[in-house]
Amino acid sequence: MKRLLSACALLSLLAGCASHDIDPRGYDETGGASFYGAKHQGKRTASGEPFNQHALTAAHRQLPFGTRVKVTNLNNDKTVVVRINDRGPHVRGRLIDLSRAAAEQLGMLRNGTARVRVQSLSD
Repeated sequence: MKRLLSACALLSLLAGCASHDIDPRGYDETGGASFYGAKHQGKRTASGEPFNQHALTAAHRQLPFGTRVKVTNLNNDKTVVVRINDRGPHVRGRLIDLSRAAAEQLGMLRNGTARVRVQSLSD
């Protein structure tokens, strides 16, 4: 009985740690964005591809890898389309982490963060 309870506890813990992708159709959220760049260049992303700070990519906690989203900087209305290829952000209150190239197109390099709207695009 003790083994059964231990096994159930372990399975519950593992299930809680698993990545839970969400259905990207109709995804439309507002929140904080940040960017990551030089120190991550070439390192493996959660999707397995090397990170390229010059590509238009982003990290999101739940959207499936390959999802294309339009990100709008709500301070200046600049937009960029990025592809989700990593998991993050790892800072509470942030919705998305962008590559340096995407952050540059949004005009947020100076501040490092911005309030954004993230909308999924259909393929």
